[in-house]
Amino acid sequence: MLLKTPEVAKQLRVTKATLESWRCRGGGPQFVKYGRAVRYRPEDIEIFLEKSLRSSTSAKSQGGV
Repeated sequence: MLLKTPEVAKQLRVTKATLESWRCRGGGPQFVKYGRAVRYRPEDIEIFLEKSLRSSTSAKSQGGV
């Protein structure tokens, strides 16, 4: 099942504008685009969250934002 931008924004507790910004500049979760539709796979959201894990505020992420 593919998720729409508002669903992912709610899950990640960010705004739709934040997700749109991440799509333009990179750094957010991977997404699927076909035509004008943008969708997210649940497994890509999980990967994004795993890559964003840190053990301290000074630690660099593993590829997330």
